[in-house]
Amino acid sequence: MASLPGIGRKTALRLVLHMLNQDTSDVRAFGQAFVVLKDNVQFCNTCHNISDAPLCSICSSYKREASTICVVEDMRNVIAIENTQQYTGVYHVLGGIISPMDGIGPSELNIDSLVNRIAKSEIKEVIMALSTTLEGDTTNFYIYKKLSEYNIDITTIARGVAIGDDLEYTDEITLGRSILNRMPYSNSLVK
Repeated sequence: MASLPGIGRKTALRLVLHMLNQDTSDVRAFGQAFVVLKDNVQFCNTCHNISDAPLCSICSSYKREASTICVVEDMRNVIAIENTQQYTGVYHVLGGIISPMDGIGPSELNIDSLVNRIAKSEIKEVIMALSTTLEGDTTNFYIYKKLSEYNIDITTIARGVAIGDDLEYTDEITLGRSILNRMPYSNSLVK
């Protein structure tokens, strides 16, 4: 279990000891749940999000704005954005970000399928919602260059100081971007 992300040796030991104290039928059911998960969960043919069908519930929903695509690193980002209940478009899950140090180049990601989606659909906007790291910015720029020939708006999520943060603890890059990308005060008023 220590090979699972976020699980260290001590936590793995606690989990194993807990499972040893459970009824055999409960442990079998728990293990079988993982087999069912692996057998039944797949990736959406369009956006690469997890799904129980060839087309995920977001891509197949008539309530979603199909002309707006939000590009994210993985399905955890889809969940985070969906939890805001502020976004009504669709997604494109890259499956990672460009990271030469980790041996991940553009060909290992779902970038070509994004370009194909845009070429074949009436997309108006692509929102880049990747991490604000060097790798995330590199991936954003790579995708931006790949999409520049299409007549679409390419935007990025706002970056800056989080609500409730003290300026003295904010890193210089975030604070600098916040100043450069400032907005009218009236936009910050609750309406």
